[in-house]
Amino acid sequence: MVLALVVFALARQIGVLYERVAPAGALMVNKQLEVGMDAPKVAAETLSGSVIEIGGAPASGRSQLLFFLSPDCPVCKTLLPVIKSASNSEKDWVDLVLASDGEEQPHAAYVKAHHLESQQYVISEVLGRTYGVGKLPYAVLIDEQGKIASMGIVNSREHLESLFEAKEHQVASIQEYMSKQQNDNSLYTEVR
Repeated sequence: MVLALVVFALARQIGVLYERVAPAGALMVNKQLEVGMDAPKVAAETLSGSVIEIGGAPASGRSQLLFFLSPDCPVCKTLLPVIKSASNSEKDWVDLVLASDGEEQPHAAYVKAHHLESQQYVISEVLGRTYGVGKLPYAVLIDEQGKIASMGIVNSREHLESLFEAKEHQVASIQEYMSKQQNDNSLYTEVR
């Protein structure tokens, strides 16, 4: 009997802990842009020499995922398989753009070493400044209307997926979604 009570109490505490430590999405630290704003338009040249339009309402009617990285960023390197996987699984609706700044030579070697030739890879300091990137790795998801759907520091697969989830649920971040859910649940409890 005592054992059953202890197990019940522990299960309840785990539930309370889970609510307090909810899944965290990508951390938004941008002071220039906000979710819902029109994404700034920037024309940028890729490593392959083509010019792509970033931001604004895309003619393709597809979303864009800007992933800001650096060849000397170890977290960026470990996230490359995740980014490639996400790009492949979400290819029906989103175009991936890898972005960085600096000299072209290290980036060309990075692209070759990590087999990124099929990806759009842009070297543009202007792009990073325009989108308010202060820390890496950072991602911005621009929706099909050219508005910023979600953004933040991306250190894991969960952070990257939280950008897609935030867009799907039409919230700025997973934290906002969880807060809304918690408020909705408390209203439901009060009504009962």
